[in-house]
Amino acid sequence: MEALNKLHMTVSRAYKVNTEIRFEVFIHKVDGLSDDHKIETQRDINQRASDDLLDSGIDNVHLSFYLTSIYDHSIFEALSKVVQKLIPQLPTLENLLNIFISNSGIEKAFLFDIVSKIYIATDSSPIDMQSYELCCDMIDVVIDISCIYGLPEETDETTFDELSCSTIKLNNSTVLYLREINKFLALVCILREENFYRQGLIDYNFHCLRQATQDAFQVQLKLPVKMDGMGHIFTSIESTESNGYPDLL
Repeated sequence: MEALNKLHMTVSRAYKVNTEIRFEVFIHKVDGLSDDHKIETQRDINQRASDDLLDSGIDNVHLSFYLTSIYDHSIFEALSKVVQKLIPQLPTLENLLNIFISNSGIEKAFLFDIVSKIYIATDSSPIDMQSYELCCDMIDVVIDISCIYGLPEETDETTFDELSCSTIKLNNSTVLYLREINKFLALVCILREENFYRQGLIDYNFHCLRQATQDAFQVQLKLPVKMDGMGHIFTSIESTESNGYPDLL
């Protein structure tokens, strides 16, 4: 109840400053609860928080709740979903990943920030927590090995570059495949071993994906910046779009 009271106070004060603000609420330390109890707890907290705000006359607040624990990757998944809301290119990236996996025989693909292990985009297929954890562990393995064997001593160059890639075959006929997008991002794919024999096709499709991903961010960087009379900065894009995406893509 103390946490709910603090949440109510925080939301009420922030909402008075900006009615468009969105609140992301992490429910920590759920590792000691059963799956059914977790969902019940989240529903109860959500209902209590919403009722308290309604009683205060606040009825149009954007509240999102996430169940997290430090003993698994749930905290990373929650942060990933929050960060994705801040990325204007997200629909484009998701569409690119859907096209990529459908033409490459891949079951799941993540676009990771290699430092934080947050995925900024994934395809539209359901996310399995175990698969997500495997992909995070793979990034750690690649970075650790690259730091040990990738470069000579006494250099300031990064060990993760455009040639960075890795293939890990699991004992359940599953393959994890990692490729570098840029020095900040990596694509990690999950596919069946029998589909990996077409690695040449996968690599070709990957190069197309990497170029399209870089172009998507370049579009945002090249947008003209304008300022309105209130001092608000905004951007606009003018292009002939045939399918909802800029012609560049």
